[in-house]
Amino acid sequence: MAWSFHKRIKIIPGVHLNLSKSGISTSIDIEGAIILPDYYTPPAPADNIFSADIHKITSQNMKGVKEAIVLAYQQRKELESDLLNIQTTLGTSKLKRMFSYIFLYGLLIKRISENLTADIEMQKEAISQTKAAIEDCYVNLEIDFDSEIKEKYDKLVNAFKKLATSHKIWDITSAHFQDRVISRSSASTIVNKQEVKFSFSSIPGLRSNFEALYFQNANGADLYCYPSFIIMYANQADFAIIGIDEINLQQRTVRFTETDAVPADSKIIDKTWARVNKNGTPDKRFNGNYQIPIVRYGEITLSTHTGLNEEYEFSNYESTEEFSNVFKEYQIAIKRSNLYKLSGAGI
Repeated sequence: MAWSFHKRIKIIPGVHLNLSKSGISTSIDIEGAIILPDYYTPPAPADNIFSADIHKITSQNMKGVKEAIVLAYQQRKELESDLLNIQTTLGTSKLKRMFSYIFLYGLLIKRISENLTADIEMQKEAISQTKAAIEDCYVNLEIDFDSEIKEKYDKLVNAFKKLATSHKIWDITSAHFQDRVISRSSASTIVNKQEVKFSFSSIPGLRSNFEALYFQNANGADLYCYPSFIIMYANQADFAIIGIDEINLQQRTVRFTETDAVPADSKIIDKTWARVNKNGTPDKRFNGNYQIPIVRYGEITLSTHTGLNEEYEFSNYESTEEFSNVFKEYQIAIKRSNLYKLSGAGI
């Protein structure tokens, strides 16, 4: 009775990024598929704020990186299936050996119990090897920075740290106009927003010496910002990769009529009334009419021509403005290096 197992191990490609003034280069151990880009036409303005189908958002030059991550995920799934089969086989082998002793034929014919014991040991070893292989199913992302670009990236990380400590961070999920005369309100736009968190994290299947800047998304895939691309990640099968140079980041000041508690890091810039006239005076037809603070919040929108469309609001306006400025400085450095590389190549 012989037991054998063939491990399904493929070489997981690594990704090496070189960010320098002479150009951004990405080397991958496998070639990316040649696929025509999916262009996305933004719909007419609507109430809901969310991104397009995640499968249409990946940048053309990031296809190879995505393939590498998908390969790691597929191999992990295969190995996990193998592991379950081996563990089931091990359980069966142990039962067979136990029954061989109970019914004495294993004692009388020692070769049977010896073969079963040998199989059990091989199965245990296969389980150990398979578990180790599963732990190695990731894409190793190595990043080399030019000193000037690294300095700008460090500034971006520091600005993000400040932004992440805002007392309140909201994902704006919808917005619609309201008639101020009918509502007797000073607010011309009603927004729906959910509180989210920003932090440092990484997606499963990708290991790097740099943690991503993590943007939680209340109504779609979360965003993980790495030094040269953003991964829009729903799960290991559904994600998109977008080049940093393609991101359109816009920042603005928001005057918000705050009916809840004012965050400690926000500034009250004005006051209004729960019910107001067109000229801003309190509507005296309503008993118990009370004042409401108007605060200054910061807002950031992230979009691409392929369909990324996310909007965030922050209680700390200053941190929002700083992050926006630093992000754009870093993005300009990335774009310049790419332009230099194209120019140097004679394109």
